[in-house]
Amino acid sequence: MKVVERSRYNGHEIFETRRLTFTPYEYSEENIHNVMNLIRDQLNPTILTPKYREENKNNPMFGHCYHSTQALYYLMNTNNLVPMSATDYRNDKHWWLQDGDKIYDITRDQYYSVGENPPYEQGRPSKWYGWKQRPHQKSLKLIMSILDFVKSEYCYETIKP
Repeated sequence: MKVVERSRYNGHEIFETRRLTFTPYEYSEENIHNVMNLIRDQLNPTILTPKYREENKNNPMFGHCYHSTQALYYLMNTNNLVPMSATDYRNDKHWWLQDGDKIYDITRDQYYSVGENPPYEQGRPSKWYGWKQRPHQKSLKLIMSILDFVKSEYCYETIKP
């Protein structure tokens, strides 16, 4: 079982922890591509902040790189995947995962569909956004929507100390 937690803080004190417990996918080339397709199928504009919704209307992968990458990272049972990011031609940060030379980018089509290339050559290992590198709530919701879709059991609980 895998446990992914997102705590909420008042100053430096935790006042609530959201805990998601589930069985991750075993890390294989076939499984990672299957999970990438599952994630891609669950992406929709309602997940996005208003900043990204307009361009997403004509480019359905635009704006989804961070939460889809983070969801893939947590759904796989491995320590080999490295979060990577780089600034793209729009001056936006793009995210993907890498295992050595293998690139796993769920939203790469957002570039190819407009005649651009993803910024892989400028990519650097990157820490997740946010304080204490905690998973984003959007990523947790995306993970749960995938687990619901495949009818996988999981436990999502809110714990107050």
